[in-house]
Amino acid sequence: MKGKLILEDGSIFRGQLFGGSNANCEGEVVFNTGMTGYQEILTDPSYCRQIVTLTYPLIGNYGTAGIFNQSRKSFVGGLVIGELCETPSSSSAEKTLTDFLTAEKIPCLYDVDTRALTKQIRSAGTMKGVIVSEYTSQPTINEMMALPLRTDVVEEVTTPSAYTIEADDDNAPFVVAMDFGVKENILDSLHNCGCKITVVPASTSAEDILAMNPDGVFLSNGPGDPKDVPDVVDEVKKLIGEKPIFGICLGHQLLALALGADTYKLKFGHRGSNQPVKNLRTGRVYITSQNHGYAVNENSLKDLPIEVTYISINDGTVEGMRHRELPIYSVQYHPEASPGPTDNMYLFDEFLEMMRG
Repeated sequence: MKGKLILEDGSIFRGQLFGGSNANCEGEVVFNTGMTGYQEILTDPSYCRQIVTLTYPLIGNYGTAGIFNQSRKSFVGGLVIGELCETPSSSSAEKTLTDFLTAEKIPCLYDVDTRALTKQIRSAGTMKGVIVSEYTSQPTINEMMALPLRTDVVEEVTTPSAYTIEADDDNAPFVVAMDFGVKENILDSLHNCGCKITVVPASTSAEDILAMNPDGVFLSNGPGDPKDVPDVVDEVKKLIGEKPIFGICLGHQLLALALGADTYKLKFGHRGSNQPVKNLRTGRVYITSQNHGYAVNENSLKDLPIEVTYISINDGTVEGMRHRELPIYSVQYHPEASPGPTDNMYLFDEFLEMMRG
């Protein structure tokens, strides 16, 4: 069936709509520049309710498999791609991408000029869009466009109840992970470092976390604007100075707000597995995987006991920070996503050392 993506600036991008006339959706339209990892992208809670455009032209060529899922389900609003491959070739494939999209009820618009779409977003910035069939009435499109973007996305993706991942060693460091949309690879990385982990809902109070007497607190990645969850920021404030803290992505932004800094929305964000980041202490450049639409305002850190540790080579934005006096640090990028493939795993080892120290 023919379909189209309509951006709020009036731009229209046509293609074929997988899922039929009931596959309509709306959301913020973003793009990811990764050449692989489409299943990880589709199951990353940080993309909750967004319409994701993949810039790589052929998607689906290695199928899907359950081991690559990053959360209990897909939370994306829709998918926009160039060519949809329905006959994958991979020894690990369990399902085709079309089977996966059907099971997860993800609308997909394919045969789209994703290069033109990406250039439009890059020039004008991320904006709302709708995916509809070619025959959807204009009043219906207007109604979809008028719907505000959801701001309760952290509440949607967080775990409904706490659970524990046991360690092999009885004397393992104990981490409480606040789940704002945590990826499975992050929990696996902490576990592989030898940690026992209790994952708690985003609404968990600092008092309840401290009552568990963890050796450290981890602030996870997640979707949306960090300023949409002020109650979470208030709880993170109470944890500062009590326990070592490590934050990634949204956790990095929430930590910055809790420390008294500010955040802002980027024009089109950083989403891809080839983002260069510079370590300001050593001068070394790392290739990182990223997925975020907001950043920490570097000027807001100047009067705080915070050291900027990493910056983006592409645009100079803050990619990491460390407290000058307390065992607290965070990064904007995803060390667990292995673009290096293991170049950034030392960040988890540093967290271990902080907890043991």
